[in-house]
Amino acid sequence: MLTISVILFATTIAIAVIRIILGPSMPDRVIALDMIGVNLIASIAVISILLKTKAFLEVILILGILSFIGTIAFSKFTERGVIVERKRDR
Repeated sequence: MLTISVILFATTIAIAVIRIILGPSMPDRVIALDMIGVNLIASIAVISILLKTKAFLEVILILGILSFIGTIAFSKFTERGVIVERKRDR
């Protein structure tokens, strides 16, 4: 059952990559990237269960944080066109 779930997670990641390439708009691509992050975290968790190790738990935490920050950055870029706004004194 765990092996089948890893295969299904890999399939959904492949579908999300297709959505990133063919996505009609930037928000669709952002959602696909977020979906890849969530499915990657879940598949690493299942692989950790399959291998009966806790070594991947830190990887899951780091990947979750990076996925969240990436989603926020892409959302700000989609909304405003820039990620970090700088005020210039003239």
